Order: sequence, then structure tokens, then C-alpha cells
Amino acid sequence: MLELIKSRRSIRKYTAEPVTDEQVQAMLEAAMAAPSANNAQPWEFVVVRDAGLRQQLAATHSWSYMAADAPVVFVVLGDARRSDHWVEDTSAATQNLLLAATALGLGGVWVGIYPRAEREAHVRKALGIPEGKRVLCIVPVGHPAEQKPPRTQYDPAKVHRDRYGNR
Repeated sequence: MLELIKSRRSIRKYTAEPVTDEQVQAMLEAAMAAPSANNAQPWEFVVVRDAGLRQQLAATHSWSYMAADAPVVFVVLGDARRSDHWVEDTSAATQNLLLAATALGLGGVWVGIYPRAEREAHVRKALGIPEGKRVLCIVPVGHPAEQKPPRTQYDPAKVHRDRYGNR
């Protein structure tokens, strides 16, 4: 498991090979296995395969371009009415989804949408998402067309023992 975590890298280039329905289901099951405050499970997901819609998502901002080329894009939604912790809960679900993609031999990247209102509005309009739902991020996923080695970014200077400042 620790090697899998270190192997999860942000993949922005994909082959044309499709992502299967079974792989999508496995990633969604992993996402929804995430913890949530009071087990509220305030998440919902829009699975986008349509090329025109993926192109619209790619135009959300300058760092969402890879959505156009990914065979599938997951749009992670949260319901603030169901939980004050919707951001944390949907973030945990997103990390699970990305780890599942890695375990399946796929690659993906977390593209932030929240807290930028204009980005949320763009995605909401493109996909017909109701106002009550918040858009945390989009996650383009596909078969990697780039390879990145496993790594950690561990920095002992960011670790404090018992009290802040104790190394």
C-alpha cells in the first residue's frame, strides 16, 4: 500500500485506450469508501465520457486542458447542506479515486475547481449541475502516456515533535 501511495503521480497525458465501465465502477467504489464526518457521505460524481463535454471542462481554466484528452473525467461534487465538512469528505473521496486509478494501471490528475466561483459556475453550466451542489474538482483519468517514478516529498523540516519547533 505504501508503494502504491508513492506511485500515485499527477498524470496529464493519456493514450487513446478507453477506460472500461468496470474500471470506472471500481474507482467510484473506492471513492465512496472514504471516511466522512458523521458518515454524511456528502459526495456525488458526474462521470463524463462525451468528447464535447470533456472539451468544455478543459476550457474551465488554464490547468484543466487535459480533460479534453482523457477518456473519462470525474466531476466531484459536494453537498454543503449535508455536511459542514463537505470539502474534507469529498477530498478524501477524490484521493481514494486517484489511488484506485493508480492501482488499476491508470493515471489521473486532481484539477481544482473550488473555491473559485467562476470555475464552479463554468462546470455547473456545462453539466447542468444544480446550484445546491458544490464542485470540488475534476479528475481526468486515462491510460498514462507518460511515466513518472514513485516518490515521496517527505520533508523533516515540516515535522514537529510534541510542540511546534521541536525537531
